[in-house]
Amino acid sequence: MTTPTDNALGEKRIRKKFRGKFVVITGASSGIGRQVAIDFATGGASKVIIIARTEPKLIELQRMIEQTTFHGSRETKGPDVIPYVCDVSRRQEVIAMGRDLLQKLGRIDILVNNAGFGALRYVGAQEIDEIEAIMHTNYFGMVYCTKVFLNSMLSRRTGHIVNIASVAASFGIAGMAAYCASKYAMLGFSESLHHELQGTGVGITVVSPIGVKTNFFNNKFFPRRIPNYTGLMLSPKTVSRSVISASCSPRLEIVVPFYIRAAIWLKCTLPYLINPLVGTLSRKQMNV
Repeated sequence: MTTPTDNALGEKRIRKKFRGKFVVITGASSGIGRQVAIDFATGGASKVIIIARTEPKLIELQRMIEQTTFHGSRETKGPDVIPYVCDVSRRQEVIAMGRDLLQKLGRIDILVNNAGFGALRYVGAQEIDEIEAIMHTNYFGMVYCTKVFLNSMLSRRTGHIVNIASVAASFGIAGMAAYCASKYAMLGFSESLHHELQGTGVGITVVSPIGVKTNFFNNKFFPRRIPNYTGLMLSPKTVSRSVISASCSPRLEIVVPFYIRAAIWLKCTLPYLINPLVGTLSRKQMNV
């Protein structure tokens, strides 16, 4: 049983681990990214750079973090929160953002590639522009951000990249082909880079959650409903805890919740049984 003392000790260890760290989080204006920014701030990070396309939401988050009460009833000043407007799907914007931050701050210790979106639509009814937009944000946005900060990390022989993927990186789902493709690509890129980074002092970890209760589904790309393939939707806080752990983990991938790893294993081991089940389930979600 966890006691208040245990929680306090755990919080103290976390704050010590991230003390003085500079953290960049993309897609920080809402959902998982927003919660990750809050948790790194309360976890002792020195600078938290929050990146998104919508400036008012970033400013709101900045003010909220800076006014937050830390450590129970004791009010302390939070980290330096830096809002930065950038569309990660645009390579030149990311290059300019990376150069600007490195010039001003000197380094980035942790990069969280979280920005992304999806669409619930059969490929036959989907415009190519929409498929490209999903890939440019979810996959190439991650690649652009990784590239602008990676060499700086390598030169210092320290740093960690956390890529927020999805269990959809391991399962093809009817109606989500573009999204699944972007997350498959993210996982493959991260696995290759993980091998390349061995012995460099720089790490990379993928966090792959199932469905999360965020604004991900509240847009024109999900016009009818929120699909739920597993019967379980996670809170952003649950996923954020895994992101915090991932930022100092030697593991390649953290699946959330952990027992979904068994389903991935079954899919890889018995695809002739599991793939038809996934197909049937996901088609039913499209027809609800």
